Amino acid sequence: MELRRVVITGLGAISPLGNSVNTFWENLKNGVSGAAPITKFDTTNHKTKFACEVRDFDPAHFEMERKEARKYDLFTQFAFGAAIQAVKDSGLNFDELDKNRIGIIWGSGIGGLQTFFEEVRSYRSERPQFSPFFIPKMIANIAGGLISIKYGIRGPNYCAVSACASSSHAILDAFDKIRLGKADIMITGGSEAGVNEAAIAGFNSMKAISTRNDDPATASRPFDLDRDGFVMGEGAGSFILEEYESAVKRGAKIYAEIIGGGMSGDAYHMTAPDPDGTGAQLVMKWAMEDAGIQLTDVDYINVHGTSTPLGDIAEPKAIISLFGDHAYNLSISATKSMTGHLLGAAGAIEGLATIMALREGIIPPTINHFTDDPEIDNKLDFTFNEAKKRDIRIALSNTFGFGGHNATIAFKKF
Repeated sequence: MELRRVVITGLGAISPLGNSVNTFWENLKNGVSGAAPITKFDTTNHKTKFACEVRDFDPAHFEMERKEARKYDLFTQFAFGAAIQAVKDSGLNFDELDKNRIGIIWGSGIGGLQTFFEEVRSYRSERPQFSPFFIPKMIANIAGGLISIKYGIRGPNYCAVSACASSSHAILDAFDKIRLGKADIMITGGSEAGVNEAAIAGFNSMKAISTRNDDPATASRPFDLDRDGFVMGEGAGSFILEEYESAVKRGAKIYAEIIGGGMSGDAYHMTAPDPDGTGAQLVMKWAMEDAGIQLTDVDYINVHGTSTPLGDIAEPKAIISLFGDHAYNLSISATKSMTGHLLGAAGAIEGLATIMALREGIIPPTINHFTDDPEIDNKLDFTFNEAKKRDIRIALSNTFGFGGHNATIAFKKF
């Protein structure tokens, strides 16, 4: 069968760098760090006392009545904020369309962790009962369900849960629904609200997150010798995916085209990456095969680049193994150096960064690089510390998750 083309006609962002796409992108390309001391809870008993928090977020600004918003965990509120922006940006009026042909596939690695933590703490210390909203607030699929209710759309609707690869998997599944003819329009993306006591304590116990409390703004140091773990982030990113002919017919603004994607597994370890980057190499290879492009067609990779000791060695190895000499012609950046790690929403917010890089011809920087790591080939162009202009035709966005879940999305300039 002939596959249909899929384009992006709407974007939305709730992020540590701003709660709109324009604010997010301006801060990203200017190398602004979103890391600062945590304000959401008392960090006295925590080893890590900082994160990349979403600030100045008001649900009422995104069509959520305050009474209704209290029924939603923060990850769902973030999802609403991003999705509503994307729908408005697209110019679509769902009431004029066949709502059976419009769907939602959302991603979240954890879902309502704050709700779970608060309810269990309350049960143990205050009252021997749970809120009737406990389960629906907590479950990871609820964000997509509630967005579909808001718009009355009845097409494919589910949640991808694959740790930090969740929203990339959601985007790729939404892409497939359209190109296979099972839907015409999809709302997709991901959200996470991981800046809470349980998540910070849990990742501290794993020694996965930075403890550079004296200098939060420089704590996320992808590919730097002195990196000591990732910085927790939170927020949401949303895309409107649309069948190409439909978008052109209605004169839609088209940001970029999705031309392919890959999914793979490391089959190696619960939390550590394959040190040879085998799964990462496969997922990029399969994304390019799916897109029908050659290695030399790729200009830019928004890498997973978490600022962890092992991951930051494995991913460049995978790039060099796959791309060979062309690896040194690529522009690479790790935008987690600015946003922190949004966990299940990472693929969405980094996909958004990749799209804006394509659209504007600007490679966002990998900030906070001070010292080269001799285990990393620093002849690669990591775009350290300053953005640069470059005409980008095709870009990849990589996301890798605990359990060895890998996803790569291939985007093309429109």
